[in-house]
Amino acid sequence: MNRTTRIRVLIGLVLLTLNLRAAITVMSPVLGDLQGSFGLSGSAVSVLATLPILCLGVFAPLAPPVSRRIGVELTTVGALALITAGILLRLLPSTPALFAGTVLAGAGIAIGNVLTPAIIKRHFADRTGLFTGLAMTLMALSGAVAAGTAVPLEEAADWRTALAVWALPAILALPVWGALALHGRTRRESAPAHPSRTPHASLLRSPLAWSVTAFLGVVSLMFYVLVAWLPAIMRDHGYDAADAGTMVSVMLTVGIPLGFAVPVWAARLCDQRPLVLAVIVLKLVSLGGLLVAPGADWVWVCLLGLATGSAFPLAMTLLTLRSPNPLIAARLSGMAQTGGYLVAGAGPLAIGLLHSLTHSWNGPLLLLLALAVPETLFGLVSARPGCAGPGDGHPVSPRTPPASSREGIDGEQSVPGALQAEADSFCLVPVDAARAVVVDGGHPDPGPGRTEPGKRGRARGWSG
Repeated sequence: MNRTTRIRVLIGLVLLTLNLRAAITVMSPVLGDLQGSFGLSGSAVSVLATLPILCLGVFAPLAPPVSRRIGVELTTVGALALITAGILLRLLPSTPALFAGTVLAGAGIAIGNVLTPAIIKRHFADRTGLFTGLAMTLMALSGAVAAGTAVPLEEAADWRTALAVWALPAILALPVWGALALHGRTRRESAPAHPSRTPHASLLRSPLAWSVTAFLGVVSLMFYVLVAWLPAIMRDHGYDAADAGTMVSVMLTVGIPLGFAVPVWAARLCDQRPLVLAVIVLKLVSLGGLLVAPGADWVWVCLLGLATGSAFPLAMTLLTLRSPNPLIAARLSGMAQTGGYLVAGAGPLAIGLLHSLTHSWNGPLLLLLALAVPETLFGLVSARPGCAGPGDGHPVSPRTPPASSREGIDGEQSVPGALQAEADSFCLVPVDAARAVVVDGGHPDPGPGRTEPGKRGRARGWSG
């Protein structure tokens, strides 16, 4: 890939990630206005708050097969079109349009979420941590700005203006990805065909893939619960609507620097478990503080920002670090975000119903504290060195193969098939267990086309 194409993809990545949070975070500060304008019941408001997260899980499985069929770039164009259409549809004075627009925007964000790690793995494999950090930073920044400006825009104009503003980044991104789609189609038509050597064994038999899925699910559940209900918690603590909305914005803003730093740190470590433990400690302190010392709410909100600003980027980085190539990255991302967001989608609804039953926020906060236990367990498993694959085998190095040996997301090779063996050596899904490569002095036959570990220097790990 030449430098010009790389720059175009970088611009596209920036514009794409600016659209993957704002349409969701802008909703919570204006839920009261939406309830009044449309005459929604409390249950309907809870459903509206939960719907975007459920969409992230329901529509995530579409991204890998669609991108293999029509290409990643064109799939991204479709995702951006859905986000734009969904935001604009929500502006109509119709309750069905409000819910339908939320579904469309959620579908577009779901597809964009899945494709982002795969795009990074495909085009920036030599700088995975850096570009994952950039993507997470831009997602957090747009989410924070959307939450922080929602009430001021609503007060200056109306809630429709607060929502409509966030159609602009999607509209700007459409021509950029349209040009990339045209370029990608031309390149694929002119390139010689090479059969894909990437195994298509199901990740459903991978314990590591399930651990990553569960970790992302709990992390996302906590994040979206806080985005949806922190304003209500703060209003119950005596703050007005503007201050409560500002607190959400502060929580998101405080985590922005860590959203960039954590992926870079994680990519440089062979073992990310210390980062998982640090995130858990921050969550326990901040949630416990909201429960027992509400007078210091601003302190706890800032600590929550550090915790959530680290946890979600770490979970997204693990999707890339636990994948041997872009195709597996897209499949693992689709699996993890499907299961993870379906779990997360139940969070805001469950927390809202629990509050309705108890008329207190103590029960919901205690439930969030209890969720730190599974988050710790699944996080520690996910953070161990290894690559996802059926059975997962033994740990392997998480380091990324050279860009020259990468395979495209849709199964197309970016180089002749002879070079794929080099990429295979980083992490494999064995077709025949009897031919699995044993490392560090192992002796089984590595199979045709593969050099024994001793002849290539230190072997990097087991087939996974």
